[in-house]
Amino acid sequence: MGSVTDLEALLRPPAMEMPPYPPKVITLASGEEMVVRQVGREEIPTVLKAIYPLLLVERDYYDIVAARLYAELLAYKRYRVRDEYVLVGLIDGVLAGVVNGRLVDAKVGMSYHTMTIRRGLRVGSHLFAAKMEYHIEHIGQEDVLIVAESPIGFRRWMIEYPLEKKYEVQHELGGVPSWVLTRKTYFDAKPRLVTGRRPVPDALLVGAATIRLPGDDVVKRQVLDEKGGGR
Repeated sequence: MGSVTDLEALLRPPAMEMPPYPPKVITLASGEEMVVRQVGREEIPTVLKAIYPLLLVERDYYDIVAARLYAELLAYKRYRVRDEYVLVGLIDGVLAGVVNGRLVDAKVGMSYHTMTIRRGLRVGSHLFAAKMEYHIEHIGQEDVLIVAESPIGFRRWMIEYPLEKKYEVQHELGGVPSWVLTRKTYFDAKPRLVTGRRPVPDALLVGAATIRLPGDDVVKRQVLDEKGGGR
């Protein structure tokens, strides 16, 4: 009988080569600087702590987005999802938002979720744009499959870019069939929607090296009091 290590190797999906997402800094409407960077599996437990308080917040569908995102991040940590990545936005090191997705194959990406924690500053929109930038510019994909789970998400993604229907392809998240961001759509929208600069100054990178969390009460208050929101 094989060892536990051998069995675990059988349970883990094969992995594609994925280039790292190069961090960038975005100046928000408030004047604050948000660092967008990729996170590793060892950082996922910290991110899960920020999402947990939102599991019972029904407003703007935060409950279902939080539940699904929590499971996706846990699957990433446990090597139970194929070719997933996670990006975060950090303001003074404090988690402001999370996005994730995965590679279907070398040409097609799958957008999973966009979760805004610090609301009112278009954090989610900036992070979604960073996610699309990663797929199209850094990985070099042709299409990204996307769905929305809230009216806010539909306005932010389907209408604002705008996306094309790809209803012949069922999205992994279920619900409605897929919409698609093509390379042409991305580059047409890039001047309007994709912001940020590189390289990130050393002082900001150091401040974003460790993820700090807002308190549970702060997270819930931001979600309930502000307009805008998650996907």
